[in-house]
Amino acid sequence: MLGTAVATPLVDAFGRTARDLRVSLTDRCNLRCTYCMPAEGLPWLPTDEALTDAEVVRLVRIAVELLGITKVRFTGGEPLLRKGLEGIVAATAAMTIVDGGRPETMLTTNGLGLAHRARALRDAGLDRVNISLDSLDRERYARLARRDRLPDVLEAIDAAAAVGLTPVKVNSVIMRDTNEADIVPLAEYCLSRGHQLRYIEQMPLGPKHEWDRTQLVTQQEILDALAERYVLSPVAEPRGAAPAGLWEVAPDAEQPGGRIGVIASVTAPFCGACDRTRITADGQMRTCLFSRTETDLRGPMRAGASDEEIAALWQGAQYQKKAGHGIGEPGFQPPQRTMSAIGG
Repeated sequence: MLGTAVATPLVDAFGRTARDLRVSLTDRCNLRCTYCMPAEGLPWLPTDEALTDAEVVRLVRIAVELLGITKVRFTGGEPLLRKGLEGIVAATAAMTIVDGGRPETMLTTNGLGLAHRARALRDAGLDRVNISLDSLDRERYARLARRDRLPDVLEAIDAAAAVGLTPVKVNSVIMRDTNEADIVPLAEYCLSRGHQLRYIEQMPLGPKHEWDRTQLVTQQEILDALAERYVLSPVAEPRGAAPAGLWEVAPDAEQPGGRIGVIASVTAPFCGACDRTRITADGQMRTCLFSRTETDLRGPMRAGASDEEIAALWQGAQYQKKAGHGIGEPGFQPPQRTMSAIGG
């Protein structure tokens, strides 16, 4: 424990306060999704450069108990490839946030292997999961992921719901001439099961020089496709810092209704309300997915820096967070690292 130190929030120069920490546990993945990495994969981090389990837990504890973080999401790469995942989750769930409760603890995963670990992760203190599912057509899924694993993902979604990792959120990246045909079937699948679907506009975070804006299926195009089947209305309650805009789907004879979201990072960015801060698998702090700068926390930590010194480094870096990611602006350049290396 860090004792009775009072948390000092992570505030940037634009007055945004970071409450949401994204922690990448590995840059490795067992899929090769076309929008994320090349078919042959990428050079993985050497083991000695990756944070140990104890180092991950220490940085999360500093964030929660000294910097006011209230939500922790573990990402990758594929975080289920981290053998010590259950222990990291348990340590995080046992921490105390500023109001005396515990941090909301979440996982973003491709689902492979989750069916066998869902119960253990729930018992460790995991609250809920986001599972990637870009197509319900097995052949189309295999082309996108470069692996024939759709049955495993569907099994993972069922297992997560069965053990109470709810609401299960399903993430779907929609791309032109690739999986537009899945827009309505994915909605049918999620609405009928009570899952929360989140369509995601494709972002320039994959293999270098391979993002093509003409492939982007926009939020409006997704909503137009849904409107051909459903009656939609915008959710009236304030969005806050949530990345997804939400729409209510009216019930009908074939489905019970529910909510569907769109994360429109490209055409309707939510940077002005962003409350995130990030740690990569090798201990670099990032203020944004699209940041081209990082602040090393691993080096000072391994050199003997105190918790308070690490917290001060983190605060100084967060203060420099830019107003927005800059996609579409003249001179925009994507980050040097891909999504799998940064952590989603």
